[in-house]
Amino acid sequence: MSQTLPDVRENGCRKPSVRATVDRAPWAQVYLRPESAWSLGRGAGVTVAVLGSGVDASAGTGAGVLAGRLRTGPRLHGQGDAGRDCVGHGTFLAGLVAGRRTPDNGPAGIAPEATVLAVAVTDDAGTTTPDLLAQGIRAAADGGARVAVVGVPVPAPSQALADAVEYATAKGLLLVAPAGPDGQPGRGAVFPAGYPGVLAVASIGPGGAPSPGDPGSGGAAGGSAVSGGSGGSGGAAGAGPGARVDLAAPGEGLQAAGPGGGYFTASGPSGAAALVAGTAALLLSREPGWTPAQVAERLKSTAYRPGSSLPDPAVGWGTLDVVAAVTAQPPATAAPWAVVEPVTVPPPADRTAPARASTVAGASAALVAVVALAAAVARAGRRRSAS
Repeated sequence: MSQTLPDVRENGCRKPSVRATVDRAPWAQVYLRPESAWSLGRGAGVTVAVLGSGVDASAGTGAGVLAGRLRTGPRLHGQGDAGRDCVGHGTFLAGLVAGRRTPDNGPAGIAPEATVLAVAVTDDAGTTTPDLLAQGIRAAADGGARVAVVGVPVPAPSQALADAVEYATAKGLLLVAPAGPDGQPGRGAVFPAGYPGVLAVASIGPGGAPSPGDPGSGGAAGGSAVSGGSGGSGGAAGAGPGARVDLAAPGEGLQAAGPGGGYFTASGPSGAAALVAGTAALLLSREPGWTPAQVAERLKSTAYRPGSSLPDPAVGWGTLDVVAAVTAQPPATAAPWAVVEPVTVPPPADRTAPARASTVAGASAALVAVVALAAAVARAGRRRSAS
């Protein structure tokens, strides 16, 4: 979901979709089955930051998909706050994370009771810089988010961005980022996904294969498209050679609400990252004390394995399994990752002294027996001599 500034100046911001209903659940929802995990939590009490083009404020009011669960944070480029979304991309990602389930069985978010914190880090065309992204990550951490999905990566690292990642992780924020840019052939690592501690996510299609442009997929991506009607979408790029991939998730032909209402269709690893972020929210609603590292490890350890050596260059540790991540039981030995006090085992008793005493006693008894026997023999000899 991208635009150019000339397009924005000529045609204005993205118009609401004319598609108000859908006739079936999207394939990604059927594939992931998040409703099977909702009995254990739906994300209530967990705030997920969406770092991107903003989230349309109307989604948080009335019959909006985020009604009562949208917080508008700062807009770091331009005027106003993050409740304005000219591109529509941020609103779309927020719907994938936490959109409510609709009566028409339309697209539902993975964590339909989570709160979304919108942080706008792009201009009206959806582009950003490392500094803007760094500021957005800090704002998400300071705003109390436990999970943040990065909508727009940048192609080069920066010290400010690296410092922001470290700051957010120390404050308990799990960063989930696309391993490559939407709609472009991947050409290498992007950031913040390239930094340690950030969960890097690639895209798969309905058949389970990596999307074109992902590492090892052997293809290049075409341009992504966004449709407000029933049409499909263009190819989705994933990560390029040299990029790190931790997980894969559905990223092609995703459906969610957009700005002004109605449903949109879009593709790209940023959508896959949003689905992973929603799953992290489900997990944290069940295990609120877990650290970002613990949540990331659970997501990776319960993923569908690719049947190749791990981590696989295209899908990392495997494809997201929402149900397994949320329902897997902790080890039988107390809470997961609990600090167990060491048990002090006393040294074995010193049995040397009793052994020596027993030896001395035995030797003394034997000596007494020998002396007694000798005395008896002597008495018997004297009696025979006397007779």
